[in-house]
Amino acid sequence: MSIHPKPQFFILLLLLTSLIISAYSSSPDADAEPNQPGSDEESDDLEQLLAVDEQLQQDLPPHHHHQQSEAETVSKAQRIVLELSGDNAKRVIGGNEFVMVLGYAPWCARSADLMPKFSEAATDLKEIGSPVVMAKVDGDRYSKAASEMEIRGFPTLLLFVNGTSQPYTGGFSAEDIVIWVQKKTGSPIITVNTVDEAQRFLNKYHTFVVGLFNKLEGSEYNEFVKAAKSDDEIQFVETSDIDVARLLFPELKTSDVFIGMVKTEAERYTTYDGLYKMEKILEFLGKNKFPLITKLSESNTAWVYSSPVKLQVMIFAKADDFQNMAQSLEDFARRFKSKLMFIYIDITNENLAMPFLTLFGIEDANKIVVAAFDNKLNSKYLLESDPSQSNIEDFCSGLADGTVPRYYRSEPVPDNKNASIVTVVGKTFDELVLNSQENVLLEVHTPWCVNCEAMSKQVAKLAKHFKGFENLVFARIDASTNEHAKLQVDDYPTILLYKSGEKEKPLKLSTKLSAKDMAVSINEELKPRGGSVKDEL
Repeated sequence: MSIHPKPQFFILLLLLTSLIISAYSSSPDADAEPNQPGSDEESDDLEQLLAVDEQLQQDLPPHHHHQQSEAETVSKAQRIVLELSGDNAKRVIGGNEFVMVLGYAPWCARSADLMPKFSEAATDLKEIGSPVVMAKVDGDRYSKAASEMEIRGFPTLLLFVNGTSQPYTGGFSAEDIVIWVQKKTGSPIITVNTVDEAQRFLNKYHTFVVGLFNKLEGSEYNEFVKAAKSDDEIQFVETSDIDVARLLFPELKTSDVFIGMVKTEAERYTTYDGLYKMEKILEFLGKNKFPLITKLSESNTAWVYSSPVKLQVMIFAKADDFQNMAQSLEDFARRFKSKLMFIYIDITNENLAMPFLTLFGIEDANKIVVAAFDNKLNSKYLLESDPSQSNIEDFCSGLADGTVPRYYRSEPVPDNKNASIVTVVGKTFDELVLNSQENVLLEVHTPWCVNCEAMSKQVAKLAKHFKGFENLVFARIDASTNEHAKLQVDDYPTILLYKSGEKEKPLKLSTKLSAKDMAVSINEELKPRGGSVKDEL
């Protein structure tokens, strides 16, 4: 028997397996080269080198600071990150309260993408006086050390607190890493007291939650602190100065207790107007932390799936086509906020787009496609008319109201003239199976099912045997390309007998039966009372 999950399950599967961590294993390699950075002596040397860098920078004329190449900046940042090996990994992790480790492989493209962001985060954390030691390990070269740290995929980010690891759960920009590390190793909230401090804060952080309190105490403030500790993604900032609050949140219209969210996109400022309870504040963040339209990437799929808004509209389009419709889509996103989440996927990126599009039977898309997934109900929807502004608006309204019917994939209607076994597709399932007055024996199969071919031959033999048998139709459906609300099958092949007058409860026949035994079962189920059995093949 071949097992294959329901198509809707692949929505969750795709999102979760697109995480930046992928499964990997390598053979142990205990050999480590001497004089690797990260030893005690090397750490001292590192601090001395950084001090020399800083002194040189101070001695240079002002205009030269702007001439420093990007390569020089990256080189300095990378030196802040300790290189772990088989010799020093245990000493570094065991000898420091907080160690953030990046497990990488030289051949891994995602590792290459993350490395400069990790280095930039290390620089920022050093500048703000974070106690965390930022380190990296070549898991390909030092596989034994990586295995002992439980690094099994590349890239992997782990935070060690007093030698005990916990997985990284934040985003993958330098700012995301800094925020997550600060939340885990320092204060969850940055306190800003002056306008100058606020300006420096704005230069570093782009998405944040600001709280204005007359005094940094009391029940409302305590709930704000609890929310800050519970959230790992967004930087919280607090102040008791109204001028500071207005600089951070220019649309501030009160001098009372206030919470607001700032983002770098069309919906820049959002005011919180709920109860000052941790759960309500976190709910507010969950619904407002995303842009009006989120661009899906390989590194943010899990983050997108974490949205409390589970009904998600996906726009598949080329970049130019999307730009032409972006304004109207933002308007829709504002209108349906908290009901629908809007996601843009570059249709030219086949790795991202095609796994979703194939769930709709779309194999070669060259035009705009508007679809939706309800990740709570495991259902999908498709705008089958022209994706005009008015049609998209109607589609979104119907989704929000619950009036858009679910989409079920179907092949074109085939010609079954003179067929001994009728081919059923999604569009004809009602007509040929559920609404038919005849008994229907339905074979459900898929192309990848290893046992389906043998079963098809057995069904063909049965169809020939029962040819002319009154009130019995043999049929088959390819479940890989056809779906129906009343056809919920998890394993293939499956044989279902839909008896006339009892179509809502089909009888599942064992696929382990011989053709003769199956013929006996069919006769037993369908023979008239007192009738004879035709079971000899």
